[in-house]
Amino acid sequence: MQSVARAPIDALRPRRLRRRNPLRFANRLPGGRLFDVFEDRPLGGRVRAVRRLVTVLLWTLLCMPVQALLLALPGDARARFPMLFHRVLCWLLGVKLQVIGTPCADRPVLFVANHSSWLDIPVLGAVLPAAFVAKAEVGTWPLIRTVARLGRTVFVSRNRGTTGKEAEAMRGRMAGGGSLVLFPEGTSNDGTRVLPFRSAFFAVADGARQVQPVSVVYDRLGGLPACRRDRPLFAWYGDMEMGSHVWRLARRSGARVTVVLHEPFPPGLLPNRKVLAAEAERIVALGAERLRQNRPVAPMAPRPGARLPVSG
Repeated sequence: MQSVARAPIDALRPRRLRRRNPLRFANRLPGGRLFDVFEDRPLGGRVRAVRRLVTVLLWTLLCMPVQALLLALPGDARARFPMLFHRVLCWLLGVKLQVIGTPCADRPVLFVANHSSWLDIPVLGAVLPAAFVAKAEVGTWPLIRTVARLGRTVFVSRNRGTTGKEAEAMRGRMAGGGSLVLFPEGTSNDGTRVLPFRSAFFAVADGARQVQPVSVVYDRLGGLPACRRDRPLFAWYGDMEMGSHVWRLARRSGARVTVVLHEPFPPGLLPNRKVLAAEAERIVALGAERLRQNRPVAPMAPRPGARLPVSG
């Protein structure tokens, strides 16, 4: 019998494959070209969105008569029950809450936060025992206006003739021990920055014992860090339609928002409302910037000797 010399590498190869069609692995990522991973994320399921929106509507209709009854009764339940309502609302929408810091308990408190979406309302409502200050247009929206009034929202308009009455209404609410949530930017934005705080909104700060800045950033989507392309999913601004915006958000999963409650301080710590607005803006913007960059953030305190920034 004649022996045949074989290369050493041939001894490691099987003589016969068990599969007629061997497995072949492509040298590229699935889904098309290599850089397809940088395209828009998939929308998600319509069934998930329908389920979420239906349960949100049912939960809202269930809680409305409960809150109406609590408003007629004495006690602090009228301010605590909306927190439960908003917390469940966030859970039904698939938004996970992460809170850094503690809400100030020395009421009344004026909470000032950045504003990028209608979603800020249930998020902050789940964290803060306070009523919101909203523009007068919200009081004309179907169903939402009823929910807002049951939450004791203070409506303000842009009419100069009613500014004094609205300021007195806010001072009266705080004089009764109620805290308020204010968005000093005056409008929502795309979520990539914090707009300048308007000092006129701080005219009622003297009616509060404490002012607490709050940074709000939607920093996770699908369990991964949210980037600039993901901001429009959360942010609601310009001429966006609310219905389609809610629908797109309800289809996604793995969303998270981080709320940073900075150190509270008495409004008299700073010399005037312009310095107060500038310092609150600096704290809120710095906290939001660190969250957008996925950097660790801790509650920040104001600078006692703060002054207005010098314009160049």
